[in-house]
Amino acid sequence: MLEASAQWGQLITILIMAVALGLDAFSLGIGIGMKGIRLLHVLRMSILIAIFHVLMPLVGFYAGEYFSSLLGQVTSYVAGGLLLLLGAHMIFNAFRSGETSFMDHRTFTGTLMFAFSVSIDSFSVGVTLGMFRTDLWLTLFAFGLCGFLMSVVGLLIGRRVNRNMGEYGEAVGGAILLAFGLLFIL
Repeated sequence: MLEASAQWGQLITILIMAVALGLDAFSLGIGIGMKGIRLLHVLRMSILIAIFHVLMPLVGFYAGEYFSSLLGQVTSYVAGGLLLLLGAHMIFNAFRSGETSFMDHRTFTGTLMFAFSVSIDSFSVGVTLGMFRTDLWLTLFAFGLCGFLMSVVGLLIGRRVNRNMGEYGEAVGGAILLAFGLLFIL
């Protein structure tokens, strides 16, 4: 009885962590979606986010205690810096005529940078998971599934909002990314 209760507690903890990590993908997906995104790009970006939400904690899990003292600040600064760059670029492009491809979510590099930035906190979570007894594969599956589903929902909500905001959607999306970048850094 006590063992079954502990297993349910572990499952609930894993789901709460998966949702918490997926919230980054959700909220930042709204910002990207407001820039304007096609359904094919929603799917591609969400799949890549799911992959990173599995790979980053797996790498973190195996990185072990050696990096744990460095991770808290470094990962926040890297994620925040990437989001600041992406947000500033989006705002800059909103008020500039013409298209550019740097950090464009439609390119593979832009999608990769975005997926990495919303998944980097999973790395430090993976390190902490290595210190506890947990079902690694169940945890990775939950992280990947939540990252995928929450990014799809966020991107679709942002896409819908973009239709109602017109040309200012990209600037608002960039401002959202800037705000989250600052939150990561501060």
